[in-house]
Amino acid sequence: MQFTNKNFPELKNDRLLRAALGKEVDKVPVWVMRQAGRYLPEFQEVRAKHDFFTVCRTPELACEVTLQPLRRYEHLDASIIFSDILVIPQALGMTVEMHPGVGPVFPKPLQNPSEINQLQKEGAVSRLLYVGDAITLTRHKIEGKVPLIGFTGAPFTLMGYMIEGGGSKTMSKTKEWLENNTKDVHRLLKLLTDVIIDYLVMQVESGAQLLQVFESSADHLTREQFQEFAVPYLKDIRKEVKAKIDEKKLDQVPMTIFAKGAGHSLNLQAELGYETIGLDWTVDPIEARKIVGENITLQGNLDPQDLYKTPEEIIKLTVEMVKKFGKYRYIANLGHGITPQTPLESMTAFTEAVHEL
Repeated sequence: MQFTNKNFPELKNDRLLRAALGKEVDKVPVWVMRQAGRYLPEFQEVRAKHDFFTVCRTPELACEVTLQPLRRYEHLDASIIFSDILVIPQALGMTVEMHPGVGPVFPKPLQNPSEINQLQKEGAVSRLLYVGDAITLTRHKIEGKVPLIGFTGAPFTLMGYMIEGGGSKTMSKTKEWLENNTKDVHRLLKLLTDVIIDYLVMQVESGAQLLQVFESSADHLTREQFQEFAVPYLKDIRKEVKAKIDEKKLDQVPMTIFAKGAGHSLNLQAELGYETIGLDWTVDPIEARKIVGENITLQGNLDPQDLYKTPEEIIKLTVEMVKKFGKYRYIANLGHGITPQTPLESMTAFTEAVHEL
């Protein structure tokens, strides 16, 4: 597929982009992390026929599941391309399998720093072009209804999976590396950063209109560790992506950093240069605004567990949340991804409540 930033249908709803750039909006924009996912019966139907990573790697399937929530929920102001943060370790030559009830599993995680040398950085982004193809196809199929978000995992989060061999509640192996192999950790984080930069630029070339960087494992870092092992790389990603977009004479797109559990470092996040900071549900919106100032958009942050409450309770909690954030420079979302058993009507209650304010 030929990458082109042209010939896409005109964008009809630019609320998300306006909010990210600090422009006036008629309504607070709303979307939900993992909105194309397991809580939807139509997604389950696709998954019954296809392996998880097959869906990621097949542009037609990735496009189909990206569009599913938009067909069901009229109040969504964005779509996010269906993919996974772990496609990057796959592109570096590592095997990642999705095990039912377990999640992602690396049969051969990194066991010692010498194995970093076996990662295939050369050509990694060319092995991810299927994500670009899915983005381009989706931009056409979405017909300008809402903007399309591209994303990546952040370096520390990806490294954690590569060392732990999957999700981990303790991250004990990774923490041991931080302590005993600091130099190698920085070497690996730099390698991942380089790939992420080119991967995000490719997504913009393919048609992504906003980029989100998921530092999903930041809750395992102290403030000092966040400053050492996350901040420099997150800063480089933002700076280099913007520079390369300029070099390629493409339109700039806003960027969001979502560092789950890094509420202790909001002032550090505010210095990274991202237009938007995503907040998890543990952060108080009023405090967050005081810390980051008026010139950054905030996104979040209803607890995903609140969507198990009655629609009336969801509406009440959503109204309270939006009032705390205010209308200016705010994107309504959950404080993490929507969970698989979430009732479908909860999503209706949440998104409608945001727009009716």
